[in-house]
Amino acid sequence: MKKRLLLLGATLLSLSSQAQLTNVDEISAQKMEDQNIDTVAWIRNANIYLGGNQGMLHNWAAGGELASLTVNGVFNGNIIRYYNRHIWTNTLDANYGLFYAYSNSFQPRKTDDRLDYTSKYGYRLGGNNTNFYISGLLNAKTQFSKGYNYDLPNWRDSSTSGFLSPLYVLVSPGIEYRKGSMFSVFVSPAAMRMTFVSKEYTGRSSVGAFGVPYNKTLRMELGAYLSARFQKDLSKTITYRGRLDLYSNYLAKNTYDETGNLIKKDNPGNIDILVDNFIAFKFFKYFSANFGLTAIYDNDVPFVSSKDASGNQSQDPLRGLGWWQIKQTFSLSFNYKF
Repeated sequence: MKKRLLLLGATLLSLSSQAQLTNVDEISAQKMEDQNIDTVAWIRNANIYLGGNQGMLHNWAAGGELASLTVNGVFNGNIIRYYNRHIWTNTLDANYGLFYAYSNSFQPRKTDDRLDYTSKYGYRLGGNNTNFYISGLLNAKTQFSKGYNYDLPNWRDSSTSGFLSPLYVLVSPGIEYRKGSMFSVFVSPAAMRMTFVSKEYTGRSSVGAFGVPYNKTLRMELGAYLSARFQKDLSKTITYRGRLDLYSNYLAKNTYDETGNLIKKDNPGNIDILVDNFIAFKFFKYFSANFGLTAIYDNDVPFVSSKDASGNQSQDPLRGLGWWQIKQTFSLSFNYKF
């Protein structure tokens, strides 16, 4: 009799466990948006935005580009694995945009280029009601294609960056505060960051490029890192996604050339900053108006005012922002969510 009861109990336990695994698709993603739930599940979601703008002028008194075309795409995808107190999140952000104009024989010029991947594994501390995790994070950032300074008269002759050059890789243990998939703050006092750059770019100047020394391909940093993310459907038609990254390099110091002349000032107080915002206003079923604003401060990427064909300083209307890198986009696009 006892053996039968034990066998029955084992069977029920097995069925219960199997039901938990097979019914994961029934878990409401909305419920898990702002809660941390003990469960076994895969949660997947992604957004694709494809937009464009076309124009043509003939005998137009006000002047303008004779013919032009702008195309851009934005992808944001998340895969989250819940396994009781364990959580593994993977996020991929990819942006790309091109501008074609009759005045330059429709040679494509980039308006946007970004490839950013983050993988994070965490284990919940304490009981079921806590929101703190001990975590490990991997982040990699680069771009799809070569970049150019289009203000230069001979911009086609040399690129300013390329695919995997630079490539920023950050590996870090830390503590994460998390509220479901909606909000998270990751903090680490010991984050290692590696910057990979081709000698094609670091060999052009005595200061190197992107913080990598002259004619080298790698720079290692150790510092403190904070990454905060927030995403939420503010209404049925409005979606917002925001991000803040801060990094302080403990090893930062002034750089001198072979003769002892100071060529770059630096210290741990020069904190690298990334602020990223994206908001989409959906209308009809598959269309949306999208606004993006990204601001980056990096002491390793100084502001250098370019010159026109006559050798005069270009009149950049945003030159007062100095070393800040600013990217602002607005588009009307086809939108698909899955």
